[in-house]
Amino acid sequence: MNYFRTPDSCFEDLPDYAFEPNYVFVSDLEGDELRMHYLDEGPPDGEIILCLHGQPTWSFLYRHMVPILNAAGYRVIAPDFIGFGRSDKPLQRSDYTYANHVSWLASLVDQLGLRNITLVCQDWGGLIGLRYATQATDRFARIVAANTGLPDAKDVEDGDIKSVSERMRAHYQTLPVYEEPRTMAMGMMADSGGMGFLHWVKFCADAPVLRVSDVVRFSSGGQLDDDNAKAYDAPFPSNESMAGARQFPSLVPIIPDNPAIPANREAWKVLENWVKPFLTAFSDSDPVTAGAHVRFQESVPGSRNQHHTTIEGVGHFLQEQAPTALSAAIIEFIKDNPLPT
Repeated sequence: MNYFRTPDSCFEDLPDYAFEPNYVFVSDLEGDELRMHYLDEGPPDGEIILCLHGQPTWSFLYRHMVPILNAAGYRVIAPDFIGFGRSDKPLQRSDYTYANHVSWLASLVDQLGLRNITLVCQDWGGLIGLRYATQATDRFARIVAANTGLPDAKDVEDGDIKSVSERMRAHYQTLPVYEEPRTMAMGMMADSGGMGFLHWVKFCADAPVLRVSDVVRFSSGGQLDDDNAKAYDAPFPSNESMAGARQFPSLVPIIPDNPAIPANREAWKVLENWVKPFLTAFSDSDPVTAGAHVRFQESVPGSRNQHHTTIEGVGHFLQEQAPTALSAAIIEFIKDNPLPT
């Protein structure tokens, strides 16, 4: 598998990100290896919090939360998914599959020997992390789902799968090529057919220029200064480095015949019997995942009697806009649900 490796020089002097890099090597599933980066901060014997980013960000997203969680006594592991951050970036969009990412995360956790994990997952961090957690239940003690979901076309009858899938693909073909997030969002909001997410897929796949900082800034109400914007863009100095960022939305299994649907349905079967502590920490101003917390709270037994939180005035990237509030919710959750003795 051919890949791009972002030069170390791109990561010099990033604001509030003076963390030592750590790496493991994971199989590229074609007979070779890829280098996967992760942060490992805090007391070595502290309880483990595994923080997973989404698309199109990287572990820089957690830079303000890591010190807070460390100060509370926790060891934070924050990887960069393959294709993001300091991890290697396969060059072909076809190299990125949902199953590959679950496998790569599993390899990292296995190599580090992590146990009694508190999973903190946002955006694609949830799609990947929840799938893996339901496959390796013995490794996880708690889960925090933040602005994420686990799509499985639950509301589509089996007999309608073909027709609904064809209709969604036909609709996708009618969408324009958006050049920046704002016009894409306008198209998404104007789409009354329940297919708004396809606008995001189209934007990431076909926009002439895709900048991570533009997405984060737009989704954070414009609250991102130039230095931090440059840091978000640092791992992606060329178009060839952007294959993963462009492909991820296309992998979200919202079209009912997506090959990931059966695996996600199996994951939901596990979650519907998950009695370990489960917390939702969503924001109130994220149009992408709005309402997804309801299914978690209603379907996951471990979510009952938890102090679920809604962070007000915050968009999709809670870690960027509300790191203190999200960290406090995580710390309270862990303390309220101590490990069995």
